[in-house]
Amino acid sequence: MYSKEESARLRQQFWISFGQYMKPVPSASGATVNWTNYKTGVKNIFFKMDVDGKKAFISIQLSHPDTGIRHLIFEQFEEFKLMFTNTLNEDWDWIKDSTDDFGKTVSLISTSISGVSIFNQQHWPELISFFKPRIMALDEFWDNVKPVFEDLV
Repeated sequence: MYSKEESARLRQQFWISFGQYMKPVPSASGATVNWTNYKTGVKNIFFKMDVDGKKAFISIQLSHPDTGIRHLIFEQFEEFKLMFTNTLNEDWDWIKDSTDDFGKTVSLISTSISGVSIFNQQHWPELISFFKPRIMALDEFWDNVKPVFEDLV
């Protein structure tokens, strides 16, 4: 078991390593992007990556405080589900109402892997291999659909 400080240091070290690995990779539009803290540019729509001692996940999180508007945004994503699946080359989980770590109701489109730990540096190549193609594909998808969501909210 790691101390709180050691856990925080390993977590920080992983994300710094991932960021450095991804730094030379341009976005789908050719722009420079901070892959570890991806900004969608649309309020209440987030791309999140996280990993703990047991699993890693990547998601689109919709956190609009108005349930009706959040559902409308989620339904708009569903309109693009075929394009999403074709761009990502895999099926993700689509959850209209979920609860985040803070007890807030959100909508999630996500995928995860288990049996990996941020605290085991031997797992880091597997984690990078999980995150890299998915965040890049999310960026490509977002590059195509972002204008629809800018107009929606």
